[in-house]
Amino acid sequence: MKIRTAGIILKHDSAKPRKIGEDLIKWLKSRGIETIIDKVDKSLDILIILGGDGTLLHVADKASRYEIPVMGINLGGLGFLTAVSARERFEALELLLAGKMNVEKRMLLKTRLIGSSDASKSPVDYQYALNDVVISKGNIDQLIKLRTWSDQEFITTYNADGLIFSTPTGSTAYNLSAGGPVVQPNLPCILVTPICPFMLESRPVLLSPKVTLITQLAGKADNVKVIVDGRYAWKMEENAKLEVKTARKPLYLISMPTKGYFQILRNKLNWGGTGNKIPKLPH
Repeated sequence: MKIRTAGIILKHDSAKPRKIGEDLIKWLKSRGIETIIDKVDKSLDILIILGGDGTLLHVADKASRYEIPVMGINLGGLGFLTAVSARERFEALELLLAGKMNVEKRMLLKTRLIGSSDASKSPVDYQYALNDVVISKGNIDQLIKLRTWSDQEFITTYNADGLIFSTPTGSTAYNLSAGGPVVQPNLPCILVTPICPFMLESRPVLLSPKVTLITQLAGKADNVKVIVDGRYAWKMEENAKLEVKTARKPLYLISMPTKGYFQILRNKLNWGGTGNKIPKLPH
């Protein structure tokens, strides 16, 4: 992979990202690669994230807009998206320059809120999510009613604490905590998962990535919010409508060729316990 200019996004709440960032800048400079810090624009050939998944989520929209491949170096917690460890950083960059890293397409969701005073104040019509768009009732006691359509077909009215619209990438985030399924990132779909629904019949559903979803808040409820990837929020008022659909451009996420998806899940979610020997596939 030919890299002339690399962007580096730093998590600024500790000294560790700064020190690793300084080392990366020296390493890249020694190979004739210019670096730009904490800025995302179309001049970049690659974007390197030093932090956790939250740091990556904050720049995923811009990176996808300019079609910049993103490599996350995990300095945070779980690190599903920032799957390269700090000790692997130089090995990963060498593999990248040699064209041996995997580059995966990760779909994003495109969403807007219609008919709410808070949405009318927004500087942009749409927000984009790599993980999820969540309708949450906040701290009110009663359940909220959410009428939901897929294209022109009515699905149901969810009586719940909220509703999660998730990408396959986000299936291991809030969706998983709410009882939704784990979905391989290369399976295009939109997941709809109710949060603590009143009726047990209200189950998560997987829908075509081609549909447009509309959800309307039915009845009065205070402090209902729409939260996009944990980084942006609207207040949702009675009868307001939330539109969710697949974004046109994906995010290009760089990953280690030696790490499979289920290997990452086993390590991060402790599937079957850590340290267990992996059985060989029988012939």
